[in-house]
Amino acid sequence: MAGLKICVCGERLLVVVLFLSPTAYDILSDEEKRKNYDLYGDEKGHLGFDAGDNRDQGGYTYFTSGGPGQGGFQNMGGQGGSQSFSFSFGGSGGQSSFDFGLGDLFSNFFGGGMGGGGKSGSSSSSTRFQFGSRSSPKSIRAVNSQVYKKEIFDKGMTWLLLSYSPTFKGTQHYESIIEEVANSLHGALKVGSINCETELSFCKDLGVYPRRAPRVFVYSYRSSDGGSLVEYSDDLAVKNLKYFCQEHLPRFSKRIDLSQFEVSSGAAGILPKVMLLSKKKDTPVIWRVLSGLYRNRFSFYDAEVHDVSDPTVRRLGVDALPAVVGWLSNGEKHILKTGISVKDIKSAVQDLSSVLDAFEKTNKKAASSQAKKAESESEDRQIPPLTGSNFEALCGETTPVCIIGAFRSSKARDKLEKILLSVSQKSLSRRQNSVFGSRDSISYVLLDASKNPTFLNSFDKSGFKSQDKLLVAYKPRKGKYAANIGEVTSEDVERFISSVLNGDVKFTKTRQKPTFR
Repeated sequence: MAGLKICVCGERLLVVVLFLSPTAYDILSDEEKRKNYDLYGDEKGHLGFDAGDNRDQGGYTYFTSGGPGQGGFQNMGGQGGSQSFSFSFGGSGGQSSFDFGLGDLFSNFFGGGMGGGGKSGSSSSSTRFQFGSRSSPKSIRAVNSQVYKKEIFDKGMTWLLLSYSPTFKGTQHYESIIEEVANSLHGALKVGSINCETELSFCKDLGVYPRRAPRVFVYSYRSSDGGSLVEYSDDLAVKNLKYFCQEHLPRFSKRIDLSQFEVSSGAAGILPKVMLLSKKKDTPVIWRVLSGLYRNRFSFYDAEVHDVSDPTVRRLGVDALPAVVGWLSNGEKHILKTGISVKDIKSAVQDLSSVLDAFEKTNKKAASSQAKKAESESEDRQIPPLTGSNFEALCGETTPVCIIGAFRSSKARDKLEKILLSVSQKSLSRRQNSVFGSRDSISYVLLDASKNPTFLNSFDKSGFKSQDKLLVAYKPRKGKYAANIGEVTSEDVERFISSVLNGDVKFTKTRQKPTFR
């Protein structure tokens, strides 16, 4: 199969005949195969979780529109001895690849078309060298400050942005390159353009204002949890820009050794976990995209595994790869999806987003159920009232510290009981050399001060009569006490008890052993 390349140099016309191998011709002449090669580097359209990372595949084939620095015959590498080629006809503003009207050109120079017997200027007689036309660049989403705040800033999606002025020449070529990259990574990033003539202050605020030529930026999550604009400064070529975009996709998924992975659970506020198991040596593009979109909703992990027969994989209950496994905040494991098969990045992100959304709902239901259970158990537990009959059991010498919440009104009682009930369920900080080894060493009780004035008089002569509510930390063995007088809040109570346990509170000798009458 011979193809033509034409160069007009002064008054001379140079015709170059390029010979294509049968494999190249087969790919170029089939629209579907050529499209797959253009997007994925594989005429069969194989994507899986290897999409967008061509460093270990021997090269991609790019069919460019022939912009500055890209014209001609370009070998991009290949596998198994085969080679991939790039052909360009025309400039950045001309017709696209394999859509060059040779008949029209030869008509202008020689007065007739290339086809036999055709009339000059007749479209029917014009022979075109093409294997399917490439559409002209579509309009790229216009971005202003409102769009930036609503759809780009800190939304988790990577954006490829062009800043330009309508007076610049070559903007169309920039758009063409950007759209080709966007097509090959469709679903992994979005594209937009900022007209810095109409959005002058916005461009200057972002630091993207172009001086002499358009500028290209990626809104990247590579370096931090928050996104930032990173300028592309390499040659304006599809392959280079695509690699740059891939490198700046989110990396919120932690690469782990599955045999060393442990699931922690039960703590409030812990995010549910999701893990991708695949045979890939690096985190796949699709998983990186999802880790950005859901970065504040899940903890992401991924691991390289070789086969489902691996003991660590069998232990998880996975029967096919790639697979996604999830853990609820309470540590409960779920197999979310196995044997994942995808046709492109966009549909894969959409499908797995649905899986993650459903798992998030499951986690919320489980958390709500757990909260209701804890609330019910909390209601069943009460801080016991201190009386003469239970004094020795609750605040006798076998108890290192007795925390007494004294009250003189029903409102004060309700508040003290709620606070003490909450604090009693926490493991408060204490020094390692503390004599109290567990929270069971603390006893929490309530005391009706208005009915038991003699008991409080054992601590203080006035019996704390001016206080509607107060806390007394009593050490029965030593016959000492410390009182917390003033406003009583959860923070105050926690601080007071922690200070008691750590020995930071000064204790006073009781006037006599507390008794009930």
